[in-house]
Amino acid sequence: MARTYAGARLRRLREERRLSQAELARTLGISPSYLNQMEHDARPLTVPVLLKIGETFGIDASFFSARDATRLLADLREALAAPLDEGRVLPGELEEIATRTPGAARLLLDLQRRSQRLTEQLSGRGGGPEEERESPGSPHEEVRDFFYERRNYFHPLDLAAEDLAGELRVRPGTAGQTLAEHLEAQHGVHVATTAGPHAHRYDTATRTLHLSPRLRPGQQTFRMAAQLALLEYGSELDSLAAEKFPRQSPAHALTRIGLAHYFAGALVLPYREFHARAEEYRYDIERLGDHYGLGYETMCHRLSTLQRPRLSGVPLSFVRVDRAGNMSKRQSATGFPFSRSGGTCPLWNIYEAFTAPGRVHVQLTRMPDGSRHLWTARTVTRRGGAWGERGSTYAIGLGCEVRHAGRLVYSEGLDLDNPASDTPIGMGCRVCEHLDCPQRATPPVGHPLAIDQHTSTFVPYQVRSDPAEE
Repeated sequence: MARTYAGARLRRLREERRLSQAELARTLGISPSYLNQMEHDARPLTVPVLLKIGETFGIDASFFSARDATRLLADLREALAAPLDEGRVLPGELEEIATRTPGAARLLLDLQRRSQRLTEQLSGRGGGPEEERESPGSPHEEVRDFFYERRNYFHPLDLAAEDLAGELRVRPGTAGQTLAEHLEAQHGVHVATTAGPHAHRYDTATRTLHLSPRLRPGQQTFRMAAQLALLEYGSELDSLAAEKFPRQSPAHALTRIGLAHYFAGALVLPYREFHARAEEYRYDIERLGDHYGLGYETMCHRLSTLQRPRLSGVPLSFVRVDRAGNMSKRQSATGFPFSRSGGTCPLWNIYEAFTAPGRVHVQLTRMPDGSRHLWTARTVTRRGGAWGERGSTYAIGLGCEVRHAGRLVYSEGLDLDNPASDTPIGMGCRVCEHLDCPQRATPPVGHPLAIDQHTSTFVPYQVRSDPAEE
């Protein structure tokens, strides 16, 4: 069994809880000197200590896994591509920073992105500070990081939504009517079905929530639940968003919307009941959707949030992409290293889903760090409201580490113990360490190319095996 050295994470966990070394050592039943040695990586974290930390702080042991730094390392490699290629930074140094000092690594990334945005603005290629383009450091990207860093789980919101669901007696099939009556009785908000260009629109003057007739009943219910969250729990949403973003900023407003949607999912699908049903159905997404009368994407999103301490579900990662590879949603309970800029691995079954719309595709994958995952992927289509109106099609991916895959119905018939059946994938060609991949579209950063006019290979970009080789 590999030893776990994660002193920086242990120290940060202690400091976030405002505990001294002596206080944490007493809680864990060890001496302060032993704790000090673990925090400085002089000793590994033992299994009893990991279990005690998990029990005390309600976190999974994977919090201390070195694989948790995979995305951070890939982000550093992508951000510092030029220094890597020029040899001014060595790959091993980046790995050391990402693993040992994740806080410093995130600060370095933030400074690089700020520099990039400033350069674009000065050169006339970027917009003003209020622009919300999908680029590194944009408000949308910052909000995705906010949810990612919290592993897509917000304990106070989940508990509040579950309590309210119990109080209102929210049930599948009648949830929409229940929420409409509550909005009317408690807030004087009338729910109306109104045709128009908006999926939903809340008129503050008339206190009317207008819902498009193009929305399915489950979608209308979700919109009502999100509006309820903004009305009843606005201050809580505001405080959570303000933990990272200044009030009145675009990122703060987007975070409040995201948290309202989170609350809506937790209200319509209360944690304990939904968790029990998911375990009973072995995470069969379509069966769960039929039971609750909600869509495939909604099911996947809620399944990716089941991280309540002492009652956690399978730690799942959730992603939504379009045909061009643009990633419009990505959340993870495991720290899966999603690409930031699209153009992720073409061997990933999330793209294969477009070849057979409506069918669930299953794939075993292996990342460059050796981690193995089970992925499911299926398309969802939002059709236009009338003949000639354009709809939209996305592929929805849901995955977990292979060690959890046996709990999913999709693992049936797969040889989970045979890595030879895995498909090697990566975050994207630019930062992927599968150097022998014949599908590679761009050279890997940090690896000098072996260019020989007299030979060719089946690998598009052959790298030198010896970096010192001329």
